[in-house]
Amino acid sequence: MGKNWKGIGLVVLLGLVLLLAACGDDTNEDALVDGDKIELAYVTWDTEVASTHVVGAVLEDLGYDTSLTTLDNAIMWESIASGEADAMVSAWLPVTHGPQLEEFEDDIDRLGVNLEGGKIGYVVPSYMDVDSVEDLTTEADQTVVGIEPGSGTVAASIEVAETYPNLEDWEVQTSSSGAMTTELGEAIANEEEIVVTGWTPHWKFQKYDLKFLEEPKGIIGADEDIETFARLGLKEDDPIAYSVLENFKWELDDIENVMLEIQEGATPEEAARNWIDENQDKVDEWTAEAKEIAEES
Repeated sequence: MGKNWKGIGLVVLLGLVLLLAACGDDTNEDALVDGDKIELAYVTWDTEVASTHVVGAVLEDLGYDTSLTTLDNAIMWESIASGEADAMVSAWLPVTHGPQLEEFEDDIDRLGVNLEGGKIGYVVPSYMDVDSVEDLTTEADQTVVGIEPGSGTVAASIEVAETYPNLEDWEVQTSSSGAMTTELGEAIANEEEIVVTGWTPHWKFQKYDLKFLEEPKGIIGADEDIETFARLGLKEDDPIAYSVLENFKWELDDIENVMLEIQEGATPEEAARNWIDENQDKVDEWTAEAKEIAEES
């Protein structure tokens, strides 16, 4: 009897050892580095929350100890120029961040565009029978629902209203980004007319069927790209991370899907992971060169 219990005990003990060994084997087969630190800076705009968390997760999968740091816009640029942060994927150019680029361009490394096709303008639901700001007459109570007062988007929207004769009696109503999207959603739910100041990329273009109104005078609606910048010396210090950042490029649908998932309740980390799982082919393109660098080193 005692020998049988001893035998059973040995089997149980062996099973526990094997189980613990299996649980402890969390080796990341895709890792190219062993806990190297890298810090990404970003501003808390919906676009930059989405893009930075995706890039951060990709770098983590390669073995990096990645820090994502939220900063005010001007401080973000200063942190890259001073070397306090390693990189950012958050530069809107040529207009939005033009002044910051002019100030810091000699002290930062410009890696290129990561997203093309950014745009601002008057936006309406597609069911409205207007295609240009020149078509507007008495729709939507002659009101454009704007965002925060003092923003460049609102200033351009006001200039449009003041320039076109058919908009003489129109008003640009300032509010906030959140209030604007709330009013937009309520109007669409009731199939009512509404005109808002809008921009892409934004999750609302994934959730609703919307269109930009043409603006022939070119006051609003200029295209912008989002670019990646790094601190000087990152390429020499960490060519693997630099390569991933340099090769990071995606489309409007990609970023807007991540943004929409966050808006609907997912954490940025969850939304980033879900997008990576569903788009491994794109991630492989971003990391291919980095893997070659790792093999050669």
